[in-house]
Amino acid sequence: MKYFVISDIHGSSFYLKKAMERFDEEKADFIIILGDILYHGARNDLPKGYNPKEVIEILNEKSEIIMSVRGNCESEVDEMVLDFPLQASYSNMILGNKRLFITHGHLYNENKKIRMPENSCFLSGHTHILKADKIDGIHYLNPGSISIPKGNKPHSYAILDEKEFVVKTLDGDVIIEYKFT
Repeated sequence: MKYFVISDIHGSSFYLKKAMERFDEEKADFIIILGDILYHGARNDLPKGYNPKEVIEILNEKSEIIMSVRGNCESEVDEMVLDFPLQASYSNMILGNKRLFITHGHLYNENKKIRMPENSCFLSGHTHILKADKIDGIHYLNPGSISIPKGNKPHSYAILDEKEFVVKTLDGDVIIEYKFT
């Protein structure tokens, strides 16, 4: 199973279109969205191509393969216009023989951890800064942001499967290739 992981779209149809081109090229099976889909947030400038209505159209076309969690910028109205559930502030999945905890990152993160079996994966966005690291036996993974990256990082997405977490630019260049051990 191959997952295309994005976070922090913040209403940018410009960057979402670029990401969807990469999704098609990557031939992933499912899309995981780590929250902050439509609204840019009070702390962020408007991203290039800010057009939440177009973001809705683009994502609703792929609703049957999207798994998403709610971010801190989501509202109940967002759930009314999107054809896929935002589920909750977190979700759990199985990735091969690992627990995969999916969250936006504003409630649960490296500082507010949850207990998980060793070698589990904690997948989040929120910081807009890409990351792949093993801390206290847990893999902490963040694809960065497709629309408003921070920390001088590029616009990015990730590919996740049972063996690795690969973060790439929206041009497809590999930034991080993180193998699970």
